[in-house]
Amino acid sequence: MSARDAEDTFLDKLQRRSDGRNVNPDLGTLLGEGAQQRVMDLDSANPTHGFQARVPSHFVADTVDAPSYHGLAAIKQPVWIATVPAYLFVGGVAGAASLLGLAIDVLGEKSMERLARRCALLGTAGDMVSAGLLIADLGRPTRFLNMLRVFRPTSPMSVGSWVLALSGALNTVGLVLGRSRGVLGVTGKVAGYSAAMLGMPLAGYTAVLLNNTAVPLWQSTRRTLPLFFMASASASAGSLLSLAPHTEREADVLRPYRLAGKAAEVVMAHAVELDARRAPEVARPLSEGLSGALWKTSRACSVAGLVVEVLPGRQRWKQVAADVLTTVGAVAARFAVFHGGQASARNPQATFKPQRQGHGAAEVTGHAVASDGKPWSFPLPVVR
Repeated sequence: MSARDAEDTFLDKLQRRSDGRNVNPDLGTLLGEGAQQRVMDLDSANPTHGFQARVPSHFVADTVDAPSYHGLAAIKQPVWIATVPAYLFVGGVAGAASLLGLAIDVLGEKSMERLARRCALLGTAGDMVSAGLLIADLGRPTRFLNMLRVFRPTSPMSVGSWVLALSGALNTVGLVLGRSRGVLGVTGKVAGYSAAMLGMPLAGYTAVLLNNTAVPLWQSTRRTLPLFFMASASASAGSLLSLAPHTEREADVLRPYRLAGKAAEVVMAHAVELDARRAPEVARPLSEGLSGALWKTSRACSVAGLVVEVLPGRQRWKQVAADVLTTVGAVAARFAVFHGGQASARNPQATFKPQRQGHGAAEVTGHAVASDGKPWSFPLPVVR
């Protein structure tokens, strides 16, 4: 038998004995978190396995000598599924609705109790749906519960998991016991107020979670994206509550809340673009491809919703149109940011150029000596 025949025989035997993970059980056993993964097609699972002929980068046609990994992405793009951007929207709405309910309950009169309870219902339902969306992305509930085993103030993922879990639990207690009397009623009120205080952190931490990565688009907008998410959440919560039947007095309360949110959303969306445009390669996903189309749709819907909102007259059809436009714009914005981050991670120049310009990843200061003998400082990108 020739060496080639022997090799083919061994590979055939390995394939027959393989468990679908390209692992030979005779040589070792795969355990742990990765043990459930199956790789049936190595080339599709690892597209960079073959020879890379693109030099240096197909993203920069006019700068052939730009440093890169021969056209390969410098960082890995997130592997999250579509439930994550859906969670970014639902969680924000839940937090903003809970906060509005607190303001109405504390400052409102007796006639506003129904609206305050509706806010609590929206907040509680949003918390529960958010947990379900996260679990769907993680794969199984135990992975979400494992994040609650410890609390790390320096970890946005840990803080956010606790904020979501506490918000859902407290909102549920407040909703169930809020109308009781005596000690139970007081317990329900305290729980509801505590959940409401977590409202804006819940709406904004999702952006902080994105910003605390090496993904160029997300990292470059760390100053403005949390504020944009909070403003958008307020506009969406006010719009969804306005779509439900409500009295004239309730409309007088909802209108300034959603109007302020819509105006802030438009302003902060522009601020996010300005932050990203400090490096053109980083901002490219906001104007090209699927993420660009979603971002433009979001901007158009948000502006249209604000314009229709401020037009004279209070016809019901006009209010419904404004609220639907605002909600569609908020959902599109979350998916635009999500897909835009993935696109920027695939572009090596979106990683290299901001760092060479002195911004992007977190930096420390290095020291060297110039040719004239004088010390000088330069930024060193820190790889997280």
